[in-house]
Formats: sequence, C-alpha cells, structure tokens
Amino acid sequence: MTAIVPLIPDNAPFSPEQRAWLNGFLAGIFSRSAAPQSAGAPAAALTPLTILFGTQTGTAETLAKQAAKEAGKRGFAATVLDMAATTAAQLSQEKNVLVITSTYGDGEPPDNAKTLHAALAAADAPALSSLRFSVCSLGDTNYTAFCQCGKDFDTRLEKLGGQRIAPRTDCDLDYETSFTTWLDASLSALGSATAAPAAESTPATGAPVEYSKKNPFSAPVLTVRNLNGTGSAKEVNHVEFSLEGSGLVYEAGDALGVLPHNCPEHVSHILAALGCDGEEAVPTAAGELSLRTALTAQFGLGKPSAELLALLGATARPELHHVIDVLLAHPDKRPAPAAFVAALKKLQPRLYSISSSPKAHPGQVHLTVGAVRYDVHGRARKGVCSTYLAERALAHGTAGVFVHSNKAFRPPAQGDTPMIMVGPGTGIAPFRAFLEERAASGAKGKNWLFFGDQRAETDFLYREELAAMQQSGLLTRLDLAFSRDQKEKIYVQNRMLEAAAELYAWLEAGACFYVCGDASRMAKDVDAALHTVIQTAGGKSAEEAAAYVQALKAAKRYQRDVY
Repeated sequence: MTAIVPLIPDNAPFSPEQRAWLNGFLAGIFSRSAAPQSAGAPAAALTPLTILFGTQTGTAETLAKQAAKEAGKRGFAATVLDMAATTAAQLSQEKNVLVITSTYGDGEPPDNAKTLHAALAAADAPALSSLRFSVCSLGDTNYTAFCQCGKDFDTRLEKLGGQRIAPRTDCDLDYETSFTTWLDASLSALGSATAAPAAESTPATGAPVEYSKKNPFSAPVLTVRNLNGTGSAKEVNHVEFSLEGSGLVYEAGDALGVLPHNCPEHVSHILAALGCDGEEAVPTAAGELSLRTALTAQFGLGKPSAELLALLGATARPELHHVIDVLLAHPDKRPAPAAFVAALKKLQPRLYSISSSPKAHPGQVHLTVGAVRYDVHGRARKGVCSTYLAERALAHGTAGVFVHSNKAFRPPAQGDTPMIMVGPGTGIAPFRAFLEERAASGAKGKNWLFFGDQRAETDFLYREELAAMQQSGLLTRLDLAFSRDQKEKIYVQNRMLEAAAELYAWLEAGACFYVCGDASRMAKDVDAALHTVIQTAGGKSAEEAAAYVQALKAAKRYQRDVY
C-alpha cells in the first residue's frame, strides 16, 4: 500500500485534525491539476473523492465539510461541492462520490439540489458507469416523505449505472450517530483507508468552551414580548437572549437552535397514563434522572417511534399523532419506566431564523416566534418549543441555545445592491436582521419589503420599527397584504403582481430576491408570482422566465429560507 505524502509538515501551526483536512484539501487540488509533476517529484497518493451536498439551512454543508475532514485523515483528497455548481455531465466523470442531502417540504429537494435532481431524472441523463457512490439523507420522520430527496438520488445514481458501495442511510433529526456510522462505512468501502483517524486532541487547560448543538449555551432570557394586538387569532413573540460570555457569534441570515422543555401538563398526562408518580429513576444520556425530569428535558413526546409502537404492541395509524395518543389507545399496556424512555426519541432543538443583526445588538440575539396551539381529537396540543418560549422560558431564566450557520441565506455582499424581501408573518424575522445589518453598516442599496398577515390592526409585526425605517429612508418601499381586512383575500404574491413593472426593473438593476416563511404554500405561490412578473413585465415566454429565475438562483440572487 502506498504511503500518504503529507503536504502540511508536522511542525505547522495546526492541530492534527486541521493538518489532516488541509492535506486532503490541497492534495485534492493538486490531483485535479493538469500541470505535470517535475521529474523525481513524489506523486500524491491520496485518492480523489467528491462530496456533494444539497442543503436548505446549511446542515448538509456542515456535514460535508466534516466528512472531508475525516476523509483527509484516511487517505482521500476530498473536494466538497455545492450541488448547484455540479452538472450531470461533470458527475459522469467522477469516480468516487459521497452525497449528503436534506429534504424539505413535501419530499422536495433543497433549492441548491433542484437542478441536479432534475438533470439526473431526465431521459438524456448521462451514464454513470464508472461512479462509486453512497448517499446520506437528512430528514424528519414527522414528515410523510421522509428523506425522499436522498432516496431519489440513491435510486437514480444506481439506475444510471453507478455502483453503490455502502447502503444509503436515512437520518432523523438526531443524526450524529447515524451520519458517523455511514461515513465510516462509506470511506472503508472506498478502500483507501491508508491512515488511521487522528486522535482527538485534548483541549488545553483553561481553553474556552465551544458551545454547539451537543453543548448548548445556557443563555439568559431577557425579553418575551407579544407582538400581536388584542383580539388577534395569533400569538407571535419577540424573544431576546443574552450571549454575553458565550463566545457565540452569528451573522444576519443564520438561525438559532433552542433546546426546549416539554410542557409540565403534558408530562403529567404521560405519567398518569403510565401509572407513575414521576419519581422513578431512569437512565438517560445525562445520567440517571427522575422520570418526570427525563420526560421534561431529555425525551421527545411527539410522533411515536417504531420502537414505542413495538413495545406497546401498536401499529402506526394516522390518529396516533403523539406518544400520549399511543398510551391512551393501549391502557392495558404500562411498560416499565426504563423500557418506556428507551423507546423514546431524544428531545430535539428547534431552529428559528434570527431576527437581529449582531452589529445592532452586540451580545444579544433575537427571535420572532409564533406560538403553535391546536386541538387533536378534542385534546389541546402545543408546539413544544414555541410555547416553551411563550409560556415558561422567561420564568425559567435561561434556555439552551447554539448558532446554526446558514451561508446560503445572506444579505448582498455589496452594500449598494438592491434587495427585495418577501416575508409574511414570522417570515419577517431575517429581514428585520437584514435591514438592521444594512443600517449598521451604512449600506446605500435600496430595500423593498413585502409583508403580510391576517389583520393590520392586530398582526402588523414590528409596525413601529418598520415605520421608522421608512422615515429614515432605509426601507425604500413597503408593500402590505392583510388577508382578512377586506372581502377578498390578498396575499404578498398579489402585491408582487400588482407591482410587476417596478419589481422587474429592480431585478434588471441587479436586485437580490429573498423569501422566508412557509414552504408548502406561500413560497410556492411567491415563486409562481415571480415567474409571472418576469413574463408579463419582461415580455418573456414561460420558458424564458424559468431560465431567468434559474439564472438568479445560480448567481445567488434568489435565496430562500423556507420551512
């Protein structure tokens, strides 16, 4: 077996992990270079590996970089590629490929994966007979089309002649262990494990703590303020946290992960159904805890897992939405507390678009969160994190948080670039951050916001702030759509069509177009309206409009933060 030729010397000022990643990265560049090597120069023995990512919120990109780092330790020259920058023809020239992709909406590919996804499904897709591949799909079992995008890529790559070297792994929200297992199996199967993984370095004594999803920061909760007026059918809260002393940094466009606690009343219902008083000791990842504490802070009580259904002898049925539903449907089954919690999923953090600029609010981070409440079969249900923030976080004093970077959703890099933002309801969150960022940095570009909700009197979020931004000239134009203030319902996409000529003129002047909010309906309607605007105001055919929109996406001028 040929030894790896290191490119970064051992005495370079990097950790073992950084050296391994840089060796792989640089070797990847050199192995793809057409320049001949000088006589006698040792050939780079690292095996080329391409890691493709499809992402909507940045998770798959982060994991792709993590995979490249590990691959570098094991003798691969790994290159990380955005699916938006990859064609089917290019893929046909690859030998070793790992695919890491999320799914959003109703089984749809993320925005940056749509073009490649369609190209591989086309009748004229190229053969991939020389390709060895494996797929890691990220999803959420609460959705029917779980990991559908990854399944599509896996099926299509094989159909086009690719060789699957390791089985596809479908990861739920708690993806870390599954991802690590998949990566190890895939790299081993590719057969170039010429270097053992570098040992984990031990942090120096006194080194600053790094807060993350695995180790969230206990952030003081400063403010929880209802943004709706009396009589509103909604409750949207403005939430402020302190990040002082955490070392956490974020940019406008990023998300904040919040680790909630389950509703105490809901936990009591679970305990009653189990016939427990809550003081029973159960094992958890945090050590032995009382059953009540474990159900409050460690385990998810939403969609029942397959393990829980099996434990109770139940079958998956549409009416069994939550863990409590399964327990109530099988009152004769009362598992032991330890067995019960072993069949539960880990309580997952929720991600929210950050609604503040760090330049405008040093040491703080703000969210705009709609409290979710509804009934199922006559039983009141609550959104786990949204009502935790609305009802209990302020009294609790702190909440576990971490920053989730989203490099695919950023305000224009150039301050003079015009910006069009479509954010109805809580979709306004990142655009408050964008506007604050532009004000703080002195950016001179024009800014246009489309905002809408149910009623102007009760649901005009951040009314005073937006008015002040208009008065100062920061907000060039504000188009409002309050759906229930008139007989016919008017939405943000209607306002876009009404302003088609000017909207198209802004696009022609180089404006970036942003959308934030509901993926299932609003984002699709806004996308359709955008196509119509380009057709009508630009005098283009449907095909030309589609090409225009695709060009916007390719230039990163059409970005979406949808959920």
